[in-house]
Amino acid sequence: MLADNTHYLIEHSRQRHQQTLERARRALVELADTGQSVTVAELASRAGVSRSWIYTQRELREQIQRHQRLHSDSDTARQIVTRATDESLHRRLTLAHERITQLRKENQQLREALAHACGQLRAAGAPAR
Repeated sequence: MLADNTHYLIEHSRQRHQQTLERARRALVELADTGQSVTVAELASRAGVSRSWIYTQRELREQIQRHQRLHSDSDTARQIVTRATDESLHRRLTLAHERITQLRKENQQLREALAHACGQLRAAGAPAR
């Protein structure tokens, strides 16, 4: 009769599963750290596993979903900041146009005052410079 060696196969299968799971976890951390979008396809490619295997791993799917939610929340925050920046730039542009108009009026008044002063000097007989 042959010896029952199935426990070796079962142990090897368990170790292989743990190694694969650890490789997928490291790949997930690398994707998140680089700021890339975390998707099942990208994780499968990076970890060297199939997408269908990832779908069977509840922990990995939950982590992927968490990263996707965080990424979408940061995109929303980035859009709000950008919108505030756009509004700020628009306000600064409006203020700059108002200042330019004010300076043009002031320049025109100074030119008129200079022309008036030159006219008074000529009328008084002072030499023009």
